[in-house]
Amino acid sequence: MASADARERIIAAAERLIAEHGPDVPLRDIATAAGQRNNSAVQYHFGSRDGLIDAVAQHRIADLEQHRLELLTASEAAGEAQDVRALVSALVVPMLTVPYEHGATHYARFLDRVRTHPALAADTNLDRAGRAAVRLIIMRLDRALGDVPPAVRRRRLRVLPTVLFALLADRERGLPHDAPHSASELVDLVVGMLTAPVS
Repeated sequence: MASADARERIIAAAERLIAEHGPDVPLRDIATAAGQRNNSAVQYHFGSRDGLIDAVAQHRIADLEQHRLELLTASEAAGEAQDVRALVSALVVPMLTVPYEHGATHYARFLDRVRTHPALAADTNLDRAGRAAVRLIIMRLDRALGDVPPAVRRRRLRVLPTVLFALLADRERGLPHDAPHSASELVDLVVGMLTAPVS
């Protein structure tokens, strides 16, 4: 139990410190912030910096996926299984609430800092276990955006995490003051980006 508690404390400390200082923050600083006297605690529990970043990224996935599956089920019942706004809402809305109901304070900023890490890279991330809801949302968005040329559609879906993480991080920071703060405004922005006419 003590080992599991230490692991949880390290994950929480890493989420905050990586959000504040970037992914190259010294591992000993993370260990210290987690109350670990042994500077090798991170390596002991996670093997490496990459293992730690992966563990932090995975930490909130199960709760997010459960909420997304519930939203997808509701949209299917309402006949909106292929509706772009409903799909974007199922992707975005849980990220505005679920982590913070479980004590997160730096979750979006962490995602923004590590968005290019293999733990979050779109090409590998969607194939991982526990990503069924996100995988389904992206597949349905790909079909629902059929009016957008395929190459443009693929690029838009690839940059979706970058845009989303940046918007969520700005919202979490509370700055700038003109950043989108409501769920509907954030969903509007993402839907607009995905469905904009091709010039």
